[in-house]
Amino acid sequence: MRSLPLPLALTARLTPVVVLALAGWALSSGAETTPAAQDKSPGKTGTQSTGGPSTTAVPKTYTAAPPPCGSVAEKTVKSLVPDAKTAGKEIASTDSKIRRTCSWNALKGFDYRWLDVSYEVLESDDAAEKYYAQRVEEKSGGGAVPGLGDAGYSVVNLTTEDDQKTREGVVLSRVANALVVITYNGSDFETKEAPSSDEINKGAIKAAKEAVTSLLAEAE
Repeated sequence: MRSLPLPLALTARLTPVVVLALAGWALSSGAETTPAAQDKSPGKTGTQSTGGPSTTAVPKTYTAAPPPCGSVAEKTVKSLVPDAKTAGKEIASTDSKIRRTCSWNALKGFDYRWLDVSYEVLESDDAAEKYYAQRVEEKSGGGAVPGLGDAGYSVVNLTTEDDQKTREGVVLSRVANALVVITYNGSDFETKEAPSSDEINKGAIKAAKEAVTSLLAEAE
């Protein structure tokens, strides 16, 4: 039987606790595409003061990160990550009230796919807006996704390690004081090629739309 050693970068991703032990979801440099969009709009659940001497309450739509593993439909998981367990696996977080992540990954034949859905809640809409802008700047080279929450952004990158190509898409969305982060990547271990930019970008955006819709439902 042919030996299929995983590139070091992908081997690391197969250990979710290592991948998401820190706050970020890092991407390698080398952006290559931008694209697309659809629609949804934010909802609210209440307000909360940030404390201190000011008596003005700062709007805070979400007080805790919702469960991420039910945020994407089973048929979507089956489509994007063939052979993955549709229930997903929630990754341990240093503070599950403000950040929660669910992962799906599987190797079907020689094709590998990985999908992460993360929710992160910040102290206010303003704080989330600034953090969103920071994350977009860090992942420069992509493009806006109109209609995805209050703001949406998509970027796709191609990396190569030990002749194995991996293409990864990241979609960011801000909904009030919450951020939705989608990471979707893939590789073909037989050809050492990667899925097309279009496939990865569209898959990441599809998951993002469903994750944003699930977040909005939490505010109703």
